This record gives sequence, C-alpha cells and structure tokens, in this order.
Amino acid sequence: MEFVNSLAAAIVAFAAGAVWYMALAGPWKTASGVELDTDGNPKGSMSARVMILTFVMQVVVAGMMRHVFAASGVETPGAGLVSGLGIGLFLIAPWIALNNANAMRPMTLTLVDGGYATLACGLMGLVLTLF
Repeated sequence: MEFVNSLAAAIVAFAAGAVWYMALAGPWKTASGVELDTDGNPKGSMSARVMILTFVMQVVVAGMMRHVFAASGVETPGAGLVSGLGIGLFLIAPWIALNNANAMRPMTLTLVDGGYATLACGLMGLVLTLF
C-alpha cells in the first residue's frame, strides 16, 4: 500500500506542477534564462525523457516523505499537509535558493520554483496521509 500511496502523491504533485508552471510560464521563462524557440517556448522542454525523469523524481520524493512520516508518526491529513509544507518551505525551497544564488539567477526563479516545491510537498503530504 505504501507504494500506491507514494505513486498517488507523485501524480497529484506532478499535475499541480503542470498547472503551476502553465500559470507562471512567463515569469519562469524570463527568470530561468533558458533558450527559447521561435514560438517563445523553451527548446526541447516537452521531451518525454524530461517528463519521465520529472515524474520519477516526484515518486522518489514522495517515497522518502512517506518514510519520514511513518518514522515521525505523521498520520492525519492535517499533519501531513503541514509537514509537507514544512519540508517544501524549509528544506527544498532554501536549497533551490542556494543553488540559484550561486548561479546568480534572479530571485523570481527562486520564488517560482521554491513556491512549487512548497505546494507540491504540501499536496504530497496530504495525499500520503489520506490512506
């Protein structure tokens, strides 16, 4: 059941990422500095390889969060949501900020990517504690 839980959490986080980055595509493209094609889209951004890797990494994060939750006694949806938000906001987002600062990227990129990490982890935490 734990793998199904982690898979469901990853699916929800992946879907949230699609919505998040569609809504913030403009600021992300500007801040990230990625090379754009003639249509204004990142070159090679929708390759199957990138999407598969993205999803696999979501499963890895969800699996580790499930393990941490089990070891910590996080069992209710409210606790899962708050714990997930905490992981995103206080572990993943600062690391994104550190990497972006060292790469001299704009703060906007950190806000977009760190915001998504926080949202995704919160949703994962919620889903992991639903069943």
